[in-house]
Amino acid sequence: MRGIRPGDRVTAPFCCGCGACEPCRLGHTQICERDYQPGFTGWGSFAERVLVPVADLNCVPLPEGLAFEAAAALGCRFMTAFAAVGERGGVRAGDWLAVHGCGGVGLSAVMLGRALGARVIAVDVAPGPLARAAELGAEQTLDGTREDAAAAIRELTRGGAHVSIDAIGSAATAAASVRSLRRRGRHVQVGLLAGDEREPRIPMAELIGRELEIAGVHGMPVRDYPALLRLVASGAVDPARLIGRRIGLEEAGAALAAMDRPAEGITIVAA
Repeated sequence: MRGIRPGDRVTAPFCCGCGACEPCRLGHTQICERDYQPGFTGWGSFAERVLVPVADLNCVPLPEGLAFEAAAALGCRFMTAFAAVGERGGVRAGDWLAVHGCGGVGLSAVMLGRALGARVIAVDVAPGPLARAAELGAEQTLDGTREDAAAAIRELTRGGAHVSIDAIGSAATAAASVRSLRRRGRHVQVGLLAGDEREPRIPMAELIGRELEIAGVHGMPVRDYPALLRLVASGAVDPARLIGRRIGLEEAGAALAAMDRPAEGITIVAA
């Protein structure tokens, strides 16, 4: 293994690339044709030793000043949001960014959008996550149970968001995200859709009439870690602010089983 020595502090993406297929050669390791995902392809990461294949490619050195807890908060929520807001969303300073769903990914997107100079609107169905989004930089918050979020966003922004992210993953939030956009805006789908909603109905009339774009996000390429780590090191964002709960390893099973329920922030499993 080149460049990494025993004792070095490192992290790795949850989608490890093979380094040889066409997507990997183009730098898109997150959509590797033979990707390795700890916990899916092989054993997970609640162990003293964890396999990271093609370590020269997939091991990312951590900056000296970045605490382990903050590093743990980077993945997979924060780094996925970084890909959604930056590379796939193309958010620029002054843009309106709408974030539908204020769980770990959504709150990460709020923080990153604000750090990039965007004006952020956060949407959720519970007061706790909305209050947290406001603390982390959302300029406006909307309760999706009380109003038509898409219509409200288009009114607040005088035409719609430049970029809108579905950070939850449901047919309703995906459609609302598309309808939130201004002309030639971009919808970014981060949340996974399951069951009967795996193939949601998309408002194609909006897509065509407004010349909208739809982008999916599977994760962040390993090549983008240096840019994310520079942003963290600069103090513009602090992933540790997303930590909502710290639990012991004996509580990890129950926490994993509860991941299909709404939660605020990120849970850290500490030895």
